Amino acid sequence: MSDEEPAPRPRRRRRRRKRAVQAVDVARTSTARRALRAAAGVLALALVAGWAWLFVLYPGESGPGEGRAVEVVIPPDPSPASLAAVLVAAGVVSKPRLFTFWVRVTGGTRGVVPGPHLLSDDATPRQLMARLERRATGGTARVTFPEGWTRFDMARRLQDKHVTLVRAFLDATTDAELLRELGIDGDSAEGFLFPATYDLPLDGDARDVVRRLKREFDRRWDLLSLAHPASLTDVMASGSLGVRGVVTLASMIEKEAAVDDERATIASVFYNRMRDPAFRPKHLECDPTASYGCLVAPEKAPSCAGFTGKATAAIEHDPDNPYSTYTHEGLPPGPIANPGARSLEAAVNPASTHFFFFVARGEGRHAFSETYQAHSAAVRAAGARASAEAK
Repeated sequence: MSDEEPAPRPRRRRRRRKRAVQAVDVARTSTARRALRAAAGVLALALVAGWAWLFVLYPGESGPGEGRAVEVVIPPDPSPASLAAVLVAAGVVSKPRLFTFWVRVTGGTRGVVPGPHLLSDDATPRQLMARLERRATGGTARVTFPEGWTRFDMARRLQDKHVTLVRAFLDATTDAELLRELGIDGDSAEGFLFPATYDLPLDGDARDVVRRLKREFDRRWDLLSLAHPASLTDVMASGSLGVRGVVTLASMIEKEAAVDDERATIASVFYNRMRDPAFRPKHLECDPTASYGCLVAPEKAPSCAGFTGKATAAIEHDPDNPYSTYTHEGLPPGPIANPGARSLEAAVNPASTHFFFFVARGEGRHAFSETYQAHSAAVRAAGARASAEAK
């Protein structure tokens, strides 16, 4: 046997090498995990940012325009893409693909109301969809209608305020089914659209606007009926008038009166002419009625050709004008404007007078007369004042 001892095994070196390798593996694993966590964090931030932009920022971005009213007709059952195409063509959407994707992921187009809409080219995507679906979140406009405005005047203001289209509102005011629903006996809602200030939905249903104005009229009429039950019964019975007749007369008072303290007196003149059997023919001779005839039926009266808003002598005395109270006895076919509370009250509770005539004498006031001779003198005096002021 050899006296030499065997060489020791390099266990410690191997252990050290193994530990070093393990340390490297751990470091690599830790680095990989940190990288994964970082990547996941970046991805999460990107997703959150994308979500925030798609669901918070983009829906609140203003449209491409500066607030111009735009008429849009939406077809039945539009797809998100076809809806986007219509809105792009109208100039209210500038990013069709993005709008299409946003509409798809937020519920689609099931709630979109087909038909005409009045949109604004600066509306946000969220506002556009709310209005197209006629939701309460679509926004409102404060709209004021002065006393004595016609439905034609109201229609223009409604379109200016982006509430509804002129044609849609005028169509609603003559919709036979809606008139029956509202209890209006006539061919239009003229006279029953109470002039006041309203908060109305943007791009609203024109029929709902008519309903809102008629509800306010009903409320005011009920108050007047309760305040003057005896006089209302008297004027309706003595003049053989229904509610529409009283409202028609109130609309004439509204167009003739300029100061409140003359409204009841003007009402008495009209009632005296209608009631007194000795007053013949029963021409109420109200200039604004003839003007209204040129608004609603210009084709019936040749004298309405070239009508600019003011009645001429030819228009006032044209027998073909159904609203001429110079050639037709009694009240015109219906209201000629929408009277306010003061004119309605004057029609319900007129003054007790013996006046049959009145003529403007300046500064919004009138000279009232009991006889034609006195009226003629008042007319001459008014003419002389006008001539003197013109010099």
